Amino acid sequence: MTVYDLHCHSTASDGTLTPAALVTRAIRRGVDCLAITDHDDVSGLPEAHQASADTSLRIINGVELSSLWERRTIHIVGLFFDTGSSVLQEALATVRAARRQRAEAIGHALARAGIGGALEGARRFVTNEALISRSHFARFLVDRGYVSSKQKAFNHYLGQGKPAHVPPPWPAISESIAVLHAAGGMAVLAHPGRYPLTGTAMRRLLEEFRGNGGDALEVFSPSHTPQQSERFIEYARFYGFKASLGSDFHDPGESHIDLGALPPLPAGLTPVWSAFLPI
Repeated sequence: MTVYDLHCHSTASDGTLTPAALVTRAIRRGVDCLAITDHDDVSGLPEAHQASADTSLRIINGVELSSLWERRTIHIVGLFFDTGSSVLQEALATVRAARRQRAEAIGHALARAGIGGALEGARRFVTNEALISRSHFARFLVDRGYVSSKQKAFNHYLGQGKPAHVPPPWPAISESIAVLHAAGGMAVLAHPGRYPLTGTAMRRLLEEFRGNGGDALEVFSPSHTPQQSERFIEYARFYGFKASLGSDFHDPGESHIDLGALPPLPAGLTPVWSAFLPI
């Protein structure tokens, strides 16, 4: 049975392993097809392809795009695209610039909350100078002892309604989907169970995602309870989405599950890779 993991992160965004180290770990974990999906950046993909060149592991071009829907951050995983697409590269550069501006605002907000030096502290955890994220601030807050975990950093400081929450400046989901399609890729709604939406709001999101050409749902994710996974399997069938899955792996100590540690897709779903890879 082929093992797929189509969502993970490297030092090109907020992961702690280099792309080459992710390749090594994925092979050791028995993964056959791996998509490295760094946030708003594809600079780690050449290293991953080079590291896997003489191995059994197949690397899938991937990225996780920060997007907005009804003023909420929604993540869209892109797969199988052409990294040389000028449309994609320009869109990623725009979002990374917005990330830098947001990071400055978060630093100021934390200072107002009595935590000085946060921007400089977060930058010590940055592994790609072109990209800074809330995860880097969370690691700073843990390192300085303000909170005991990354999740508590979001719960107490960085999440919506908290002292250092800064409204995200991301493009609409329709724009992100269009960019991925222009680059020849597919758009996957990432970890839908993570979004705090009512059933009615979730169906509205899925309908808008489909209406704008969205291709697939991530039905298996460490963000999902078993009951949520079952619900998204049914949504995939009902709305006609292809299905994807991913560990959302960031770090051996932080991540809930390891690379490749997800069940196979159930029968009756069309895998997101069906048009690109043998099933």
